[in-house]
Amino acid sequence: MRSSNPVFSRRGFSRDNGTAGFTAAPQAGGPAVGTAQGNPYAQGAPANPYATNPYAQQDTQYGAPQAPVRGDVMTMDDVVARTGITLGLVIAGATVAWVMNIGLGLAIGAALVAMVLALVQSFKRTPVPALILAYAGFEGIFLGALSNFVNTMVSPGAPMQAVLGTMAVFVTMLFLYKTRIIRVTQRFTRYLMIAAISFMVLTAVNLLFMVFAGGDGLGFRSGWMGVVFGVVGVLLGAFFLAMDFKQVEDGVAYGAPREESWLAAFGLTLTLVWIYLEMLRLVSILSGDD
Repeated sequence: MRSSNPVFSRRGFSRDNGTAGFTAAPQAGGPAVGTAQGNPYAQGAPANPYATNPYAQQDTQYGAPQAPVRGDVMTMDDVVARTGITLGLVIAGATVAWVMNIGLGLAIGAALVAMVLALVQSFKRTPVPALILAYAGFEGIFLGALSNFVNTMVSPGAPMQAVLGTMAVFVTMLFLYKTRIIRVTQRFTRYLMIAAISFMVLTAVNLLFMVFAGGDGLGFRSGWMGVVFGVVGVLLGAFFLAMDFKQVEDGVAYGAPREESWLAAFGLTLTLVWIYLEMLRLVSILSGDD
């Protein structure tokens, strides 16, 4: 089952047969992975984790897969560092937009540029740090301008509450994933994909009604329906975080190239932006009902 996150559906970050595109560990009592069939001396040999690893380079003389050089593989420190850089640019862009009081017109333009950059990176087979960082900057400008508008015209204090709520969701999901209370399986991924597609379809339909019929469309942006829709959006983002954690964990465990840490940072940033936007909408609706 492939991840719905377009970032992790590229190269090695694909979820097939319960893994993230890397060779699974051998089952208890079964033959070791990568052993030669019919070779009596191969029985009981340790499994080669790079037997079908898409990142393993082929030996030009013997055709045997070679493990990546240790210094060239992705580590958790790499993911943390690059995620920090990417999120730092989002925050910097948001701060600039907030301080300069950028209007919604420029904010929408920045959002469109960020969307194009994200799509370009998502369909590339290799990470391009310049694209990812540019996306982070433009996305930050959009978030800062939008947050400033909401704070000034809709609900004072809502952006800070949304930031705290996003952080709480991240910490909670990290705890639930690390303690294995939430397990990312094929069934988990399948149901999440169905729910996410349904959510996006409803969002698109509501937007069309808003454009052509005016008002609040189908009512997904206000009242109790808006609250329910916002909660569903936050929950979907939270579950995507669990999928992101799984992809990163598998990439580190099976020796993905170091450059893939940029894709991990990109995917985590996309999910956190989604959660923040849904949280901002939810807080705004709840504050307006007081």
